[in-house]
Amino acid sequence: MKTILSEQQLGLTVKRLAHQILENNLDLRNTAIIGLQPRGVYLSDRIVEELKKITTGGEPDYGKLDITFYRDDVRKTLHIANATDISFSIENRHVILIDDVLYTGRTIRAALDALLDFGRPSKVSLCVLIDRRFNRELPIQPDYTGKTIDTIISEKVKVCWKEKDGKEEVLLF
Repeated sequence: MKTILSEQQLGLTVKRLAHQILENNLDLRNTAIIGLQPRGVYLSDRIVEELKKITTGGEPDYGKLDITFYRDDVRKTLHIANATDISFSIENRHVILIDDVLYTGRTIRAALDALLDFGRPSKVSLCVLIDRRFNRELPIQPDYTGKTIDTIISEKVKVCWKEKDGKEEVLLF
């Protein structure tokens, strides 16, 4: 087991991601941030809180998306569905999807399918805490990345959040 990001590094990374999002979207009124259930929501909650602290150009709409029934492996493995909470239209808006780890790209593909049920965005960007860049099965790349790591297929990345795990860090097993 190896620590990829300590609690302090994780906090700084979240702040940096929020600043990068704001840098590219100065007026957040036409921007919607959507955290992917379950574990991407911990990251998106923190990014939205950070954006509220540093912005004066209006807050983005914030929602949470469950992609359980859009996954291509839903019949092979048991997935527990989470709540989707998108109470606004994404039609012709810039949507920023947020997830904790980008691995094969299949979760993001499912999220793009699920997103279309809520309208057709003008643009979709991807923000991830950890990018496992050499394990992609689909041509999906993040626009905002906390940390890029090189892993082999047998390694596992675990993002620990205080609310869920009692501590904050990113580990490689």
